[in-house]
Order: sequence, then structure tokens, then C-alpha cells
Amino acid sequence: MMQPPTPSAMTRLDDDRRRSFVSATLSVLADHGYVGATLARIAERADVSPSLLVHYFGDKDTLLATAFWFLSESLRGEILNRFSTAHTPRERLQAVIDSLLARDQFQQEEGATWLSFWGQVPYVPTLKRIQRIYQKRMLSNLSHDLKALLPGRNVYSLATSIAALIDGTWLRAALSEWEEADSAGARAQVTAFLDSQIALYQASLPAPSIQKGAQEICSNWINGRAAPSGGPRFETRNPATGEVLAEVEIAGETEHTAAVESAKRGQKIWARMTGTERGRILRKAADLLRRDNDILARIETLDTGKPIAETTTVDILSGADALEYFGSVACTINGEAIDLGEQAFAYTRREPLGVTAGIGAWNYPIQIACWKSAPALACGNAMIFKSSEMTPLTSVRLAEIYREAGVPDGVFNVLHGAGEVGRRLCADPDIRKVSLTGSVSTGKAVMREAANTLKYVTLELGGKSPLIIFDDADVDNAVSAALLANFYSGGEICSNGTRVFVQSGIRDRFLAELKRRVEAMKIGDPLAMDTDVGALISAPHLEKVMSYVESGIAEGAQLLTGGQRVTEGAFGKGAFMQPTIFVGCNDDMKIAREEIFGPVMTVLDFRDEEEVIARANATEFGLAAGVFTNNLARGHRVVAALEAGTCWINQYNITPIEMPFGGYKQSGLGRENSQAALEHYTQLKSVYVALGNVESPY
Repeated sequence: MMQPPTPSAMTRLDDDRRRSFVSATLSVLADHGYVGATLARIAERADVSPSLLVHYFGDKDTLLATAFWFLSESLRGEILNRFSTAHTPRERLQAVIDSLLARDQFQQEEGATWLSFWGQVPYVPTLKRIQRIYQKRMLSNLSHDLKALLPGRNVYSLATSIAALIDGTWLRAALSEWEEADSAGARAQVTAFLDSQIALYQASLPAPSIQKGAQEICSNWINGRAAPSGGPRFETRNPATGEVLAEVEIAGETEHTAAVESAKRGQKIWARMTGTERGRILRKAADLLRRDNDILARIETLDTGKPIAETTTVDILSGADALEYFGSVACTINGEAIDLGEQAFAYTRREPLGVTAGIGAWNYPIQIACWKSAPALACGNAMIFKSSEMTPLTSVRLAEIYREAGVPDGVFNVLHGAGEVGRRLCADPDIRKVSLTGSVSTGKAVMREAANTLKYVTLELGGKSPLIIFDDADVDNAVSAALLANFYSGGEICSNGTRVFVQSGIRDRFLAELKRRVEAMKIGDPLAMDTDVGALISAPHLEKVMSYVESGIAEGAQLLTGGQRVTEGAFGKGAFMQPTIFVGCNDDMKIAREEIFGPVMTVLDFRDEEEVIARANATEFGLAAGVFTNNLARGHRVVAALEAGTCWINQYNITPIEMPFGGYKQSGLGRENSQAALEHYTQLKSVYVALGNVESPY
């Protein structure tokens, strides 16, 4: 932000007395306007003599200019305060809008004060100078962050338009005595204009890392650059419209070999860096992800069908959190010293594994790529990442960001394709670890193949997780959690709490509120900010989810709401369905036993704690679980008894990077995130150091 010069004509507000005089001045201005704000009135309001004001400020014009400067600086302070929690260019733009059109600006007294100054700006040179500084600040802040969101575009005219809309909206409200607009309406109007301009720009962009030609082609990424092969391709489609987004080149044996060789070379360079150096690069990559948040979120929405309201706030930013976290702990990866007495000591070293492989899932493409690559790279490894063939576009953008941040060539490669590409990674003896996010059946196949070369394996697999709601739970919070646990990202989340156990005493109130809120959710265009429910990943997956709905009905469960495809109008081209809730369910039904991976909730009744724990654990899965109760002793007691690797009390599906994430039983092996992940990407070397002579009986 610009740092304006202090006007020489104004006295600094360096003591409480001057500030009290300025406060009195602002109060008089609100009541009497600029012309009516005489020294006599200000002195009377401040309960001092006019001569004392002259002693401090010289004359009326200087006092009023000082008050105007104070008001402007207070607004600047509000913007800076909001900037402290704004991590992306889009958030900083919103901070400017929200500050300049805050609720206080629409209060009668403060609004009248600002209006009295603006009316005199053309006639008072000092006020004009302050107003120009104010305008320069606003345009500087707006232009700086618009450049990050709209690279290559001349953003000054857009910044001017936004500033004019802010000032004009406020002025019209002030002149109408606050009848034509309020703070919320004004902010919504300016925000809608800003989002429309960003959307227009992003709509003109080609798909990421795609070479323009007769067709749009997305290549593999090997040794720090796109690696076109001219070989076989597959299509990636927008699940909301069915339109082809790009043709993606499949990695064959040639690409596999090139990726492994470049990873081996790059890893040696990367491992020789200190943890501090690696951490600095990873933190820079996190900043670049946040810089590109809005563009990447749009690509992720096109590729996955998820609402952009989700991808802009979770998908890319949670990936950036992973890079920042592991970048910060890279310098702390150490062994331990062991005292063995006077004749020896020992120490351990945590060393990188070498070349690792990450195999991603289609529901959180860039987040999963970050969750796997961040700890791997922090520990000094290289990673070859196989993107899901359903959602391949953003993983290459992550590779580009890593290169821009300073990651050496070869340290992060991306290969595209289906199962055969993953099998090569699992079989290659030069790859020392595989981390998979996927289904249980895929996890078992990876583990079988990895066993041939004794690779390290981390598996984050499926789930059929319980969400247990006791009678004493807060109903609104429990309903909110159930919605997050079943319908966020279209229900396509492995940790979802799709078995919702509700104790009988709260059941009717819970179901009534649940039904009301689900039926208020908006199914719509995933690129629209007000859409709650987007498209499922593909038409075949929609068919699979609908088959579970049919199974639930056939087995006697009752539909509380939903259960239908959405096909009218433009929806007919995409994979849309209503959020669905089944009641009257029992534990033996297919919908209560198998992972559906779609927006289908089964609600089950229970009587007591012992019963619900036994039923919750009666599954081959053990990824996650949630408990809602106001009795925290019971909450801790129940989660201790649940066979699940990630549990929440009075919350659900919140996965901060600082907390380990992973499952029990057939939901996986190992952990993602937190310090625990570092153990899965390092190997321990023990060193014995003798300090005396070697004794031998021979």
C-alpha cells in the first residue's frame, strides 16, 4: 500500500488532547456541515476556549484538514486490519470493498461527516490533496491485486471503474438519506461487478498447460517442462455440460522412463539443499498457489463439476496450506543424539527415500497433489505424480508453479493416464514409495505390486463413516455437520459421514430441519457463486449413484427428500442429481454398508451409547467418525471406542494440515499431513561412533 506524505500544513495527532479536539470537530461537522463548523462551535463541543484551538492548530482550515486526514487514516487502518487475514488477491480486493462500504460508513453521523468534506474538496486545496492521496491509495490497492488475478490485462481502467462504483454507490445512498442502499447491498453490488469481470477474463483463457493447435492438448510434465509425445490421448470433459475440455496425452513406457531418470537426477540436487532452502521454495510455491487461486479454482470446477464457491475457498487454498506447513517444518527434520557413556555415542539421521510416486484421486485433484508432494519434497525426495484420468488439468499447473518457485527440474513430474501408468510406478524398483488416494480395491492392487520391490506404501482409501448424534446435541450444529458430511462436493469425499445415527429423542426435530435445509440448497451451474450443488464427476458415476438410490427403495428405505436426477434444460447435458436422504434404514441395507460416493445420506435410529458404538464399528471401513453431544466426557469416551483413524467431536470433515489424516482397517495405511507424514517420507539411519579402542577377543 502507498505510504502518503504527511501534509505539512497539518499538525500531527501525537497526543490525546489533539485527538479529542479532532473528535469534537468531527461531531460538529456531522451536525452542522463544513461551513457551519466554526471554531466557536468546535470549542464549545470540546469544552475549551477558541484560543486554545488556535494555539494547537493555527486556524479553522488546518483543524478541519487535520480532521479529514484523521478520518482517512482511520479508514486506511481498517483496510490494513482486514488485509491481515486476507491471503489471496481476491480476498484483498474484497477487503478494500468491505472496508470502504462498511456498515459504519452508512451510519448517519459518520456519513454526514464524510459528505461535508467531499462537498468542499473542489474549493479547499488541502482537502483536495488529501482526497487525491485517498484515491491513489484505493487505485493502487485495487490495481495491485487485479494484476495478479488478470495477468496481461490493463487493469487500471477496471480499478477506476470499481473505485467509481464504490464512491458512487455510497454517495447516492448518502444523498438519499440512506434510503436507496445499505452497506450489505452496496457491497454485494460492487462484489458482483468485480466477479463478473474476473469471470469474463477467465472465460477467455485456454485450458491449463495446453498447447494450442488443431486441438487442445495437455501433455505430461517431465524434467521441468511440458513433454509432448504425439502418442495416444484421452478426453477430459466438463461433467456439467459434457463438453470436451482437453485431450490429454497418455504416458507410455518412454515417458515413464524419462520421468524416473529426470527424478533421480533432480532428487540428488534437491536433497543436497538444506531444509531451510527447500522450505523457502515450498513457501514461495504456496504464495504462488494463492496468487492463482481464482484461475485454478475455475479450472478445478470445470474439471470436477464442483461449485466454484467450494473450489475458490477450499481446494487450492488447502493445498497452499500444505506447502506452507511442510515448507515451514522442512528445516526441523532431524534425528536424535544417543548418549552411550564415555566410550561411544550414537545418533540417527532422517534421510530422504529418493524417488517417490503419488497417485491422485479425481475428487480433490490439486489438493491431493499438494498433500502428497509437499511432505515428500520437504524431506528431500522427488515425486512422480499420476493424476486421475478424470481430472488431470490442475496437476500440471502445480508443476508449473513448483518450477516458478525454484524447485529443480525433475523433482516434480506429472504423468497422465489410467491404471497402466500407475502399475508401472508401483513396479519400478527405482521408486521407493507409493502414496495412493483411491478405492479399497485399487489400494490392494497397489500394495500387491509394491510388495514385489518392498516399497513403502501409504494408502488413503474409502470409508462408510458414522456420524453419531446424541439427544443432547445442538440440533442446528448437528444438521450443519450432517450436510457437510454428505453433500459437500456432491458427496464425493472419502471421509463422508454417510451413516447418520440419530438418537430417538432428537430425531423428529433433526429430520425436520435437515429436510428444510436440504430442499433449500440450490442445484445449478457450478461456475455460479450461488450454486450449492454442482455436477457429479461423470455420467457413468451418476448411473452408479442412482443405482444405490434404486437399491435403497427396493430394500424398503423411505425417501425423505431427493432421489431424482435433474435433467430439465441445461441440466440434461450434465451429471446432476438431487441431494438424497433415506430414513427408515437398517444396518443390513446396501446403502448403509457400501461406499456410494455421492449425495446420498442414510439416517439410522439408535437408543443408547453401547448399541451405537457396536453398530458404528460393524464395518470393514475405518476412515472417519463424528460424535455430536454437549456431554464432552461422553464425546471423548465414544471416539475412544470408535474404530476410525480420524474423528471429530461436534464438527465434521474439517481437516487442518496440522492434524494427521488417515484410516483404520480397510480404509488405509499410514497418514497424510502433520508431522506424522514426515515419517512416511524419510528412512532412519543409525550411526554408532566409538570414542575408544576396539576390544576384541581374537
